[in-house]
Amino acid sequence: MGKIVLELDVMMARRHMSLNDLSEKVGIANVNLSKIKNNKVNAIRFSTLAGICESLECEPGDILKYDPNGDSSDDTDS
Repeated sequence: MGKIVLELDVMMARRHMSLNDLSEKVGIANVNLSKIKNNKVNAIRFSTLAGICESLECEPGDILKYDPNGDSSDDTDS
């Protein structure tokens, strides 16, 4: 099975927005946003995704990509 990959860092660079600025706008801790940015999460709340998209003026599909060759064996579904 493939894997969903977050390309938040790409969109942040396009929008010239720092991690600190985005974290303040979205209202989540810098450390948690950093985990999202670095693909170290197994899930993301829709409210967080909506806040990110609003702040970066983008669509979810601009930052969520499907990698059919990605290995999701390290993910847990529990």
